[in-house]
Parts: sequence; C-alpha cells; structure tokens
Amino acid sequence: MATAVRVTNADKHIVGGKPDMERMQYNDMISEMRKHEYPMLDGIRYLDHAGTALYSRSLIEAFSADMMSSLVGNPHSASSSALNSAHRIENVRLKVLKLFEASPDAFDVVFVANATAGVKLVTDAFRGREDGFWYGYHRDSHTSLVGAREVATGGHYCFSSDASVLDWISDGTDSRPAGKTSTVGLFSYPGQSNMNGRRLPLDWPGELRRSGHKNVYSLLDAAGLVSTSPLDLSDAANAPDFTVLSFYKIFGFPDLGALIVRKQAGHVFDTRQYFGGGTVEMVSALDDPWHEKKESSIHARLEDGTLPIRNIMALECAMKVHKKLFGGLDQVSQHTAFLSKVLYNRLSSLEHSDGSPVCHIYKDPVSQYGDSTTQGGTVTFNLRDSHGNWRSVHEINKIAIVRNMHIRTGTLCNPGGMAASLNIDSTELRSYFAAGFRCGNENDVRGGKPIGMARASFGAMSTLEDVHKFADFIDEFFVEKSPPMPATRPYRSNVSRFAIESLTIYPIKSCGGWQVPEGVTWSVRPEGLAWDREWCLVHQGTRASLSQKRCPKMALLRPSLDLRSEKLKVKFEGSAEEELPSEIEIPLAHEANQFLVDPTELSCATNVCGDKVHPQIYASQEVTDFFSNHLNIPCHLAWLPSTASCLPHRVAKALSNTRKNSPNSKPYDLDSISIPGSFPTPPPSPPPRPLLLANESPILTISRASVEQLNKSAVSKEGRRPNIGPEAFRANIVLSPSSTGGPQEPFIEDSWHTMRLTRSESDRSRVRFDDARRPTTQLQVLGPCRRCQMVSVNQKTGERGQEPFVTLAKTRARDGAVWFGVHCGLDLAVLEGTLRVGDMVEGFS
Repeated sequence: MATAVRVTNADKHIVGGKPDMERMQYNDMISEMRKHEYPMLDGIRYLDHAGTALYSRSLIEAFSADMMSSLVGNPHSASSSALNSAHRIENVRLKVLKLFEASPDAFDVVFVANATAGVKLVTDAFRGREDGFWYGYHRDSHTSLVGAREVATGGHYCFSSDASVLDWISDGTDSRPAGKTSTVGLFSYPGQSNMNGRRLPLDWPGELRRSGHKNVYSLLDAAGLVSTSPLDLSDAANAPDFTVLSFYKIFGFPDLGALIVRKQAGHVFDTRQYFGGGTVEMVSALDDPWHEKKESSIHARLEDGTLPIRNIMALECAMKVHKKLFGGLDQVSQHTAFLSKVLYNRLSSLEHSDGSPVCHIYKDPVSQYGDSTTQGGTVTFNLRDSHGNWRSVHEINKIAIVRNMHIRTGTLCNPGGMAASLNIDSTELRSYFAAGFRCGNENDVRGGKPIGMARASFGAMSTLEDVHKFADFIDEFFVEKSPPMPATRPYRSNVSRFAIESLTIYPIKSCGGWQVPEGVTWSVRPEGLAWDREWCLVHQGTRASLSQKRCPKMALLRPSLDLRSEKLKVKFEGSAEEELPSEIEIPLAHEANQFLVDPTELSCATNVCGDKVHPQIYASQEVTDFFSNHLNIPCHLAWLPSTASCLPHRVAKALSNTRKNSPNSKPYDLDSISIPGSFPTPPPSPPPRPLLLANESPILTISRASVEQLNKSAVSKEGRRPNIGPEAFRANIVLSPSSTGGPQEPFIEDSWHTMRLTRSESDRSRVRFDDARRPTTQLQVLGPCRRCQMVSVNQKTGERGQEPFVTLAKTRARDGAVWFGVHCGLDLAVLEGTLRVGDMVEGFS
C-alpha cells in the first residue's frame, strides 16, 4: 500500500489549482518502490542528483547475474568470448542512439569516461589544426566547458547571455568573438545549467548551421539535461555536431560517458595526431615509422585501447531497468518538474517574523518551475537572516550533514553563472583567492556578498516527502520565528571566578583526549599545552591530516602519556579483529632514526586548517599498521615538533576569523545579539601566535555552566533531553564554579578578554616552595570557537549523532556560524606558565 503523503497548497500543480492526481499517483508509486530498490536512502534525504543519480537494487542484481552468466573477453582478440563482447558493445551503442532518437545513419557513439572526457576529445581534435581554432562558450557553462578555452589558440569569448548568442548567430559575419585569429570555431553550451537547472534552447545548433558562420561547430553539454529529461536528436539537420553526457547522472551506475558525433562533422577528427591500441589498421615502429588509421567508423578511430567492456554491459542493464522502474525519461522529467515546483513554492513563501524573505532563489527570468522545457529539477538559493545578512552556505551544509540532508554547496562548478548571479567580478575573485579563500572554505561571505550557493536537485527516485523534509529543515533552522530580544549584559561584575574542573590534552590530533591527573602541574607555552596535538595521522596517499569529521572511529584511539617511562601509549577501545594488537607504545624521546628522511624531500606536506606543515613521519611499519588496521584507512603517524621550521607560519586564526563579517552585521553589539551570552568588541589584533596541529588556537576553554544550559535547551525528536557532556566539545580546559564564587552565568566566558589563573590555597600547601611562589599564569581570550558537526561524534562510542550540533545551530548561531567555547593562548609577554586541576580562574570582561 502506498505511503500517505500530505498535500499542501505548495503541492498544487498545473491543473486548475487542484493537486495533479496523475503526478501524486506517480509519486506514491515511486515512494513505495524506493523502499525496496533504494535501501541506502533509509533515513536519508538525497538532494544532489545533479551530482549523480543513485543505482537501484534491480540494476545491481541484473548486472551481477549478467556477469555470472557471461564470459567476457577482450574485443581486440578473436576468441568466441571476445567476439561476443564486441557484438554486445555494438548492440549497446545502437541502444544509446535509440535512447536519444538518433539515427545510426546520422550519428555515432564514442564511449568515454564521462562528459568531460568527451569535451577533451573534441577540443583535442580542434587543437590539432595548424591554424588552431577559436572557442565560444555560454556563461552558464560547466567548468569543463570553460576549461576548453585554454587550448583555443585562435581566441576565446564568453557569451554573457542568451541574447548575446542570438545576436552573434543572426549577425552571421564572423564578427565575434573579438580578437579571434582562426576561421574555424567551436561554440559550446549546456542543455541545462548545472548551477540552477535552467534549460537552454536546443535549436541554437540548427540556427548556427543556417547562419553565415560556415566553419563553426556546436558542442552540447547534455550531462545535466539528460539526467532527468529526454533528448531528441531525430532531426540531424538541427542537432549539435557533438553531444557529451555521463550515464551515471541518469542511472547512478555505471561510471561511463558518451560522445555522440554527428557524422557530417566527423572529419574534425582527421587532424587528431594520437592513436592508441585498436584505432589503427597497421603500425610500423622501427626503421620507417608509419601507421594507417581505421576508417570503418568514427568510434573505431577514437576509442583508444580496450574499452571498459563491463561498464558498457552494465549500461545495457541500466537502460532496461530504468525504463521498467520509472517508465522512461519523459515521466522522470514531469516528476522532477513537479517536485521542484513544490520546493520552489515552499521556499519562496518562507518569511522571518518581521516579514522579510528567508530564501533568495536563483531562477532565470525565462524559466518557469513546472515547465520542463525551461526549468529542470533544481532549486538553487542562498539564505538571509532577518537583518538581511547572508548566511554562510558552508554552515548550512554543516547542519544539513547532521540532519542527513545531502545537498551541494559552494560555487557548483559553474564559474560564469555563479559570478553573474552573485555580482562578483574577476577582480574580486582574484582578491579573495589572494586572501586564501578556496571553494568550500568556511568564510564564504565576504564584502557583504556570498561566494557560493546551496543547491537541491531531484532525480527519478526523489519523492514529495523529500521536498517537505528539506523545506521543513530550512524552516526549522533558518527562519526566525520571533523578533530578536535585545540582550542586556547579565553580569553584575566584570570579574567571574571559576576553578579548573578538568585539564585535557589531545596528543594525537582528532583522537581521544587524556586528562591530566589531579595534583600534576602542567606546562603551557605560547603554542599551547605541553604535548597537546603534537602528533597527527596523515593519509598515506593524499598526506591529508585525518579527522573525526570523516573518520569518527578516531575517537576510539585513546592516547595516554607515561612520563616516567617516557612513552606515548595508544589504546584502541573499539571492536577489532583478534589478531590486531589493542595497544602500542611510542617513545617520547624523538630520535632521528625513528622517522623517514627529510619530509620536505618526500613532498609530504600536510594540510591543517588551510596551512601547510611538514611533520616528521614515523618509519616504523608496526606503528603504521597499528593505526591503519584499526581505522581501516592507510595512514601514517606523524610528529610536528614545537621547534619545526614551519611553526612560525602557523598562527592562531581564532581572532581573525571573528573579524570576517559582512558590513551590515553588528556581531559584537550587545543590543543586537539574541543568543545566550554576548561577544565583546575584540581588542586590536595581537601579534602572530605560534600554533602546532590545533585547528585555530593553542587552547580551548568551556564552562560547565554553559554545557548544562545547552542540555536544558536540547530536546530530542522523542521529547527526551540528551545528556551532553563536556567531552563532546574536546576542550582543553573545563571550568566549574569555584567554592567561593557561587553559581555562574552560562556563556559568561563569551565576554572575557583575559583569564588569570592562580593556585588554590589548598594546593599551595602541598607543592614545593618554588612552585607555590611561581607567578600567576595569564591567558588571553582570542575569540569564540566556531563549531562544526564533529561535536556530534560520540567520544565514547565513535558514532555520529545529531546532538549537540542541532541545538547549537538553534541557540548559538551568529553571523552564519555556530559558536561554543572560547579560544585562548598564553599571554605573549611570557614564554611559559603552568596549570593544574583545581587552579582558581578569574575571567575579566
């Protein structure tokens, strides 16, 4: 029985203001079928179909059965299995043409890795011309189309609008692009923008062919279009010369692409120089080098080497299963048009309590949601708060990840469309790049503008429930339901008194913490607490530093320091195979023979929070195997000494990050803050502060009162309050009210600029005279700590959850980010201090 789906006003489709029952019935069929065919979607809202579709259970089972019953030989051989493979490949080639209504008399199919490989194959042919070629591309082109301009020796030109394309075509005098030096050109554009899903005219190739541009060829990027829409190439006279696409965007599997060539344009490949196995009739390699290319077909000349035989056979299964499950691409097109219209209507209707809009949707003026000829199943947007400030799409994605929402954020591999929609020119982009910004970075609102977007895209197996769950998600986290209450300073004194409840160091970055025992005095230096995050785990291939964001199992690696035996002991406290050792010991005394040769010679720079560091990698295979086997990730243990040459180049970012706000926001104005606690105006920028492997600052501090307040605010879906402990925040210092200070306000640490630590009277009587007389240690508060979804990794089990990040996102959001705890560092006027559990702490506001 089909799952009941609520019908809202936003669901009303095209027919007279009433729900389109045909669409609703089709949606119910998909919802029921998906339970069996897409078990990986249980509890997940997948809204990134523009990136890739998902494969069905039936497809994988059909392909597996095919492989088990077929003997697949190399088609370049002459055995029966090889001949069978060649025969099947040609059959699939014809089925691809039939899928797009393309006659084999007018078109040929060349199998490639993906759409990008098809673009490269075409442009490589043009670049083989002696006089080169000029290249024109539409503003909405994918990065892969834009990149072709770099090999256009005859000049290149970006058409900024549809109107500019039509003007150029109708002009017919080869007057554009300006500065071209070749008479032969290639014009490319997408059938559907991968940025916002708008569908571009498909009649341009025919109009271009009938114009005065006699030596200009057309290239259609159909990858986005055919993912949810049919493509009709039956009229060869008006079809593109070259069409590229990726089958995984339609079927989810296999990873395969195609270049569909209009045979009348096949001569373009005559200038192609390279040849590979299977594309030549004969080759001489010795005294008189020569070769003779195959002329039987276009694909025979272009498919270098052995084809991905099994992928092509999987494609045959995919086309058959997809048709059976969904009824064809026409049905998919109508379904995704319906879903995207509902989402567009729901997001467009969202308002803050003051009536200001929540969503800014990037819809082209000529596009109409619900009309599959002008708009695909994509909704791309940015969010604003009630003050009109843009929200960071990086932060939106953080919350989406915790809520099991799969969307795409960033610049979406569409540089022209993104820049035009966000009104960002190349000078601004250069300045952002020079300042260190890269796509995916946290600080993606600069100069009052967002540098990225959020995209929700639908596919064949999407449902109305996906739409409503996602719209509810935006409503829950980003719609301000009541006017912000003016905040008043809740503190009666500018001095708050606490005691250090616990002191924790994290010897290996992103692994478990080790609590400093009571009564033990611990050293603190400008770069942080002694032994804190001096080690890290780096991927053997990429050399990237591992973290719990992608490997939550790291929480089960529990380091401890045995200073008497001078050993770092690491114990794995999760389930593991019996033959694997559960513990390993590593000497704290670092000898040169422990490490591989100079890491700079191995190009093993590790990226930590945007900085390049060169840690020393342990040479021991035993050490490498211990971490690699327990995490099931090939990794090395690496050590960054505090005397490393790169250390001066890693500086605390905490304060600088709090300064990167839009001009319209007032992040430190107490009258404009509506979250618990308040952030003071930051002091002038301090001198650079050295940093080891911590992300943003030497020391992180939280208070027990703030954690308890967060627990009071958190309520699970079942109505229960989760028990959030301080360990979730991986702080170095946890503060609790002192015995003389009385109860403390939660989040009071947000207002501090300085922390002064002194030994308690009871401790002074138990320590050496010289230690008791030691001056107080003073820490500077560098700013609030920006939080990510890693706080929702259970530090005891290594499992991902939703809390406390969900509650933080609702109660501790400001300037598009989520904050909890404060960054600290030793007063730079001194070189060393000491801390211990029980120390008295005075926080100065």
